[in-house]
Parts: sequence; structure tokens; C-alpha cells
Amino acid sequence: MNVAIYTLGCKVNQYESQAMEQELIRRGHALADFDGPADAYIVNTCTVTAVSDKKCRNVIRRARKNAPDAVVAVCGCYAQTDPGAVAALGVDLVSGSAGRMTFLDMLEGLLQSREAQVVMVDKALSRRDFERLPAGGGVGRTRAMLKVEDGCVNFCAYCMIPYARGPVRSLPLDEAAAQAAKLAEEGYREVVLTGIEISSWGRDLKTGQTLTDLVEAVCAAAPGLRVRLGSLEPRTVTEDFCRRCAALPNLCPHFHLSLQSGCDETLARMNRKYDTARYFESITLLREHFTDPGITTDLITGFPGETEGEFQQTLAFIEKCAFTAMHIFPYSRRPGTPADSMPAQVPRGEKEERAGRAIVLAGALERRWLEGQVGRTLPVLFEEEKDGRWQGHTPSYALVRVKGEGLHNRLLDVEITGVEGDALAGVCPA
Repeated sequence: MNVAIYTLGCKVNQYESQAMEQELIRRGHALADFDGPADAYIVNTCTVTAVSDKKCRNVIRRARKNAPDAVVAVCGCYAQTDPGAVAALGVDLVSGSAGRMTFLDMLEGLLQSREAQVVMVDKALSRRDFERLPAGGGVGRTRAMLKVEDGCVNFCAYCMIPYARGPVRSLPLDEAAAQAAKLAEEGYREVVLTGIEISSWGRDLKTGQTLTDLVEAVCAAAPGLRVRLGSLEPRTVTEDFCRRCAALPNLCPHFHLSLQSGCDETLARMNRKYDTARYFESITLLREHFTDPGITTDLITGFPGETEGEFQQTLAFIEKCAFTAMHIFPYSRRPGTPADSMPAQVPRGEKEERAGRAIVLAGALERRWLEGQVGRTLPVLFEEEKDGRWQGHTPSYALVRVKGEGLHNRLLDVEITGVEGDALAGVCPA
């Protein structure tokens, strides 16, 4: 059969979609374009914001409208947390955020015999086992993803993900190292260690091993592979973490530390487990141990109770941290979370206006950091050709564009000559 997959959301969703693609090909099926004809359409959903839910519904409706006779199957976090809403859209198969191989079995069964709608969603909070899926990337990719952890027990006041993903489950260290070595043998040049909350890796295994131990093992197993970390809880960054990670020559100096607010009162309402002093300690440690690291973050504006004065504190803290890039979102109400029933909800227009102001500041900080790269020679892993130029990323995750031919999956030193928007321009030495 021809199967088309549409993925919404985070790198974990991307990883799981790529794993399903690999398994479908292994079973003898073919991948199709989502906007073209197919026997089945899979929508892998996200529920991180209300906007994400709306995007999921729109994609599902599009698939159903474009191919009324095809099988439409929906999985992922939105399907996990609101299967009734998904089923009401007329899809044939509703699954959740686990059991991907069983999901594909059910899909094959529906293609053989179109029966009544199937809804199979487990209780995420009861999960205890890590679901092993094949690591890798899409066709022609240079960067592979290796999922090493699933689940989260932080229960931030605004977040649905613990309810969608369940408790922490980890891929054992030896298996992660073996998968990294295999990816290197397959020709990938970079691997991203990903998960819902990778800072919690190992807690369920009860071996005493931490994320730092995992990173060391993966880097040692694949010394020719660039290793990049997914999003980190800020308290992960300690003196020991920095000292040991800085000694790893193939670890990319790019750290995504989720912030969400630069105001201690707001952080407390969010049920975040750190304050701004502890967060800035992490920033300081990273810059002491790594040369010009990329430090990126997430920010929520207009969380319930956030005053203009608290938002001004956040803006000042952003500038103090001097992030290299930011993802900024207006707060999104999520029914079922504590924040949804908090008093002093900020009006939508005010949330969006604050997001706009933060985006302007973030853009200025990113520009300043990029300008600081001009004149340097940096290693770039080239990924794709776009608009007549090849583009790829430095270890610190700056995007670089150059003129050239046949650069796919090549790691080359590039002389940085300028800044173009949110990217660097450069030339490859002759």
C-alpha cells in the first residue's frame, strides 16, 4: 500500500514518524506525498498548545476531504488526550502516543477489511516500559535522531504532556550506545539525543547513571559522529556536567535550556523547579566551560497573573542571558491543567503583544550573536540545497549558507563572511 504521513510537533514526534516510515518500508509498503493519492494517511498529532490542536484537526479534515475512500489513521499526543474529538472527525483509526507497531498492524488490518472505526488509546500514566523504535532519519537526511527517553513527571501548571506521555521511561545506556554506533556505520554525520524530558534519563532504571553518563557513552561509541542534545531542564547543568561534557570532542556546544519566564513569581505559579538565579548559574557555567556555545530557549508570555512589571523582569532577564535564539509563544489555556483555572487570565491581545515585544528583543540578541561569528572559520555539516545554495549547521547550531556543488552530508570548514537574516553567509576554502 501507499502510505502518507503528516507529522506535527516536537522532535520526538518526528522521530516516531520516521520510525514508522522505516517499519512501513520494511513491511513492503511505499511512502507517498501527503497531498497526493494514497491508500492510507497517518496524522501524528501534537497537543502542546490550543493552536497545535487546531492544526491537527485541520490536517485530519484535509486528509478526509481529499481522499474520502482512503484509510485515515491518527496517533500522537492530541489523539491520546482527546480521542473523542479525533474520532468525531470521521477517521478510521485512533491511537495514542504509544504502541506504534501495533498501530501499524491495525492500519494494515483496516486496509484489508474496512470495518467499524477503531479507537485504541491506553492510560498514559500507567506506562512503565520504554517503547523501542528504530533510530534514524528520513530519506537523504544527514542528521539522525535517537530517542533515549519518554515521559515527564514535572507537571508544570500549563502543560498537558505528562498526561499525554506518562511517566519517565529510559532506553538503557548500552542500547543507546549501540544504536549510535550503528547510525555512524549507516553514514549519518550527526545524532540528536531526544526525548520528552531527557534530563530525567535513567531515573526509572535505578542504576545510578545520569544523562551525563549516557552522553559520554554515546560520544565514545560513535567518535566520528557529532552528538547534539535535545532540550534540557536547567538544573541539569552543573559543574560536573559541564566539566565532563566539555571533554567530549564530538559533543556539539549547543544547549537548549527551557526558561518559560524570567520572573521568579511567574516561575513559581508555573510550578517550574528553579528560579532565575539557578537558571543564570547554568548559563554562566556553560559559557565558562564552552567556547561561544549556542544557548537557546523557550518562553511563554501572558501566563495567568503575569503583570506588565513581571513581563518587564522577563525582558530584562532575556537580555541578561543573551540567548542565541528563542522560541516564543503566547500562553495557551489547556483544559485539565491547573493553569486553566487560575485567576487573572491575561487577555489574548495582551499575550500576543507581549510575545511580539519578546520576539523583537530575541531577534536583536540573535543578530548580535551571529555578527560575532563573522570572520571565523567554522565546521558546517551540509544538509540540503535551497534556492541555489547549500545550507547546514555549525556545532553551535548556527545556520550557514554557501555556494557549492554536491555538498550533501559533507562536513567542511567554512569561512563566515556575513549575516543574512537569521543565517550566516560563508565560503568554503579552496
